[in-house]
Amino acid sequence: MEPFRTLTALAAPLDRTNVDTDQIIPKQFLKRIERTGYGEFLFFDWRRTADGDPNPEFELNDPRYKGAKILIAGKNFGCGSSREHAAWALSDFGFRAVIAPTFADIFFSNAGKNGIVLVRLSEEQVAELMRKAQTMAEYKLTVSLEEQTVTDSQGFSATFEIDPFRKFCLVEGLDDIGLTLRHEAALDKFEAEHDAAIWLKAK
Repeated sequence: MEPFRTLTALAAPLDRTNVDTDQIIPKQFLKRIERTGYGEFLFFDWRRTADGDPNPEFELNDPRYKGAKILIAGKNFGCGSSREHAAWALSDFGFRAVIAPTFADIFFSNAGKNGIVLVRLSEEQVAELMRKAQTMAEYKLTVSLEEQTVTDSQGFSATFEIDPFRKFCLVEGLDDIGLTLRHEAALDKFEAEHDAAIWLKAK
């Protein structure tokens, strides 16, 4: 997992509330066995018309937001089922951070385990960022996880809270496997001693 310390990037607006995980990655794409390649299907039912063509009315199809790594969304983002594929799709599409007033709890956990920083700001602050992203060309934000701040070049500045353990994992780039491997030597020692004890009992 790629460490996250400070990110300055283009911000894209998604002015919708209660965006659920079936909208983030529709259920028909959950049959895939890989953990990669889901970005192509992110917000598929919104991004595509019934004929499969790009929907010109959908925000993320606007060329102004091509390459955005920060998503600004409405409250209760990530509600619905607990599918981890939603985090995989956002990450594979290129998003490293999502800013919203509130997030669903299980999605919040899944996103953090996949290297995505979820930033909770007030509804007023999110509305300001949303407006700027919608009206200003090449609107960029800086998300500093180390300082727990969100800033822009026009004077906006806000702080956000994050669980210290989640922050540590994101800054160090550690998912569940990475955390386990930090104790690899101790695990190897335990297994060797355990195997030796079993061998002695069998004698």
